[in-house]
Amino acid sequence: MAKRVSFTVHGRVQRVNFRNFTNKQAKAYGLTGWVRNTADNTVEGEVQGEDEVLEKFFKDIDVGPRYAIVEKVEKSDIELLYDEFFFMIRR
Repeated sequence: MAKRVSFTVHGRVQRVNFRNFTNKQAKAYGLTGWVRNTADNTVEGEVQGEDEVLEKFFKDIDVGPRYAIVEKVEKSDIELLYDEFFFMIRR
């Protein structure tokens, strides 16, 4: 079943290519949504896809790219969007 998840990643996740990593993983899994840096040095986003694919995506996000140190990933289910067709980096 499809669902949409809002997420915030805490730790050393800025200036380590985390948004590009997230974008690459989401596109590889065929997910839609977005990711961006925040003023409080976290990375936040929304991602949408099938449950089992989202589980794989978040396993990757829990580790992050090479120089990232992920301390915590907060997730919450939100309402599906039906007019979104790709994943993107927001600035």
